[in-house]
This record gives sequence, structure tokens and C-alpha cells, in this order.
Amino acid sequence: MTDFKLDMTMMLAIHNAFRRDLEHVSEMHARSEGWELFERMLHVHHHAEDELLWPVTREAVAGDADDLAVLDEMSTEHAAFGPLLAELNRTLDRGERPSDARANLDARLREHMAHEEGAALPLVDRTLTEEQWVEFGQGSTKLVGADMPRFLPWMLEGADENTTARVLRLLPEPVQQTYRDEWRPAYAALDRWAPNGAVT
Repeated sequence: MTDFKLDMTMMLAIHNAFRRDLEHVSEMHARSEGWELFERMLHVHHHAEDELLWPVTREAVAGDADDLAVLDEMSTEHAAFGPLLAELNRTLDRGERPSDARANLDARLREHMAHEEGAALPLVDRTLTEEQWVEFGQGSTKLVGADMPRFLPWMLEGADENTTARVLRLLPEPVQQTYRDEWRPAYAALDRWAPNGAVT
């Protein structure tokens, strides 16, 4: 985290939340609150990058073929997740054990996040201004929208104290307090990966 000039705390915390949940996905045999939330957050995260981050970065590196190729790879990798998620959902809907679908999603998502952290985020860090990075964060928050009471405790589940403190410092004090008093306790009370649940 300290290798970046921009504050990548929240981005890396989101990636770690996906990695954490992949451990549950690898064991699931039916739909659950955990799966529905994982899928929704993955869609929001990739949509934010595709619509708000990669285009700004593309403008900043215009004319650099190598940098543009990295951004092309990010978009291509994102596009592959639609079919992977659809395949896994079909197996769940049929009541089948989705072993291959789960393994494919696990491998591709881990590979993508490693690629992003190793190539795309350093590129963003090198080319974007702090103002542009903050604008991306604000735009991403708007895309989360009404899911914020689930998103924030989901992202911070299992995070270390330093990461949690850094993320919360990015938020207004009333939101921090609501997270502590309402959102985190409500989230902690859920059995997210029990079968047949639905996120409300």
C-alpha cells in the first residue's frame, strides 16, 4: 500500500473482500445472501472501473501503446466475467454441483486481480492526479448507492485494524458512526452463506 502515491486502500480492500468470498464460493452448492452480494459487488466494481477509471487513464496515456494495451487487457478480462457468472448461476438454478464453474470463476478472478494490482494500478498511480482519483472514488460510491449499508461492512469484514481505520477516515463522521452502530452489527448478524437466502 505504501508503494503507491495515491491512496489505494479502498481498492485493495475490495480486492481482498473478493478473495475472502472466493473461499466461500468454492464450497457453495446453492444460492445464498453471500453469493448474491458477491455477484452484485463484482458487477458494481467492474462497472465503476470500466466507466470511470479506465477511460480517464486512457486519456492520460494516449499514444503509449504499451500502457493502452494494459487497459485493453483490463476491459477484456472484465468482459469475460459475464459468461462465467452466467454459467455458475445456471448450474445453481439446475440444482447441480457447480464444481467446474466455481473453479473457473475462482481462477479467472484471482488472475485478474493480480494482473490489475501488478500492472493497471501502478499505471493509474503513475498517471492520474489525486483529484482524478478522488473523483473516481466519489463516482464509485454513487454506483454503490443504496447498497452502502451492505457494501461497507462487506468490504471491511476480516480487514485488519489499519485498513479499517484508513477506509473509515475517507468517510464523513456521520457515516462512520452509522457503520459502527447500525450497518456492521446488522451485517454481522447475517448467516450470509446459508443456502436459499436473498440479500434484502
